[in-house]
Amino acid sequence: MRSVLVVSLVLLATAARAQVPQGSAAQESSPRQSDAAEPAEKVDPAEQAAVVPLCTNPLPPLRTPIAFMPGELLEFDLDAMGAQAGKMTMKVQRPENGRLPIQIEAQTNTFFSKVRRVKGVGMSYLHPKTLRPSRYTEDATENETHRKVDVAFEHKARSVKGNYMIGKRSGRLNFTYDKDGLDVAGAIYLMRQLPMKEGLPVCFDVYGIRRLWRMSGTVVKRERVSLPIGQFDAWYLSGTAVRLDRPSQKREVHVWISDDARRLPLVAVGTIDLGAVRATLTAYSRPGEREKRAQGKEELKW
Repeated sequence: MRSVLVVSLVLLATAARAQVPQGSAAQESSPRQSDAAEPAEKVDPAEQAAVVPLCTNPLPPLRTPIAFMPGELLEFDLDAMGAQAGKMTMKVQRPENGRLPIQIEAQTNTFFSKVRRVKGVGMSYLHPKTLRPSRYTEDATENETHRKVDVAFEHKARSVKGNYMIGKRSGRLNFTYDKDGLDVAGAIYLMRQLPMKEGLPVCFDVYGIRRLWRMSGTVVKRERVSLPIGQFDAWYLSGTAVRLDRPSQKREVHVWISDDARRLPLVAVGTIDLGAVRATLTAYSRPGEREKRAQGKEELKW
């Protein structure tokens, strides 16, 4: 899974070409020349410190009560390069073993499959109160290649460790994050609980694409958003994700979250290696509430 839209386009991760970890952050087992990825760019520590934005403070305390619940289902249209690319769903599962599982599924449509055929599932296991992850898994097929990742978060040690497989190749992952460590699937649910206000800084490290990224941004403003599913007052967040071991790799991220009790992730826009991509909420359902589904085809307006 290959997206750097750390908060909403999490499963568009599968729609871009995977990279094999290099260097001290991840070690290959039984590497073969034919499977070699592009060589890792060597970054001077002083240069890295100057380029990667610092998180001066941890994330603020989360608002309560939690805006979502087991059984909530969100559906999104995925667009890439100006054309519809597929569908994505986010579902909150029933708690198990003291954790709250979040399931994300994505699949490209017939049109986009001519560019890249992808089907994948991501699972984030969150603490039900802090919404920090204890485990994150991916299982995806891109064209004919099967990819799997399983990582564990140790928050006292601020570490992310795990294993991955790409086809027949396997490897290990070992990262250390700064103040807050999240995964690409669970991050959007934590952001739904932020105490939104104009100018609020947001900064955390996020695991994705078998790498660690620093997401830094700001709650820009509150504005009116018009979607096929309805009109919403929403908070607009803008930020940049920077790959910690290669700061020259950056991705813009733009997210709109509804300013109501549901805190719905309405739209996310960002970039992958194929260009601009967007996820737009088209339906949502929650236990005890009537399902809401898009009826029209009007353009996004704000």
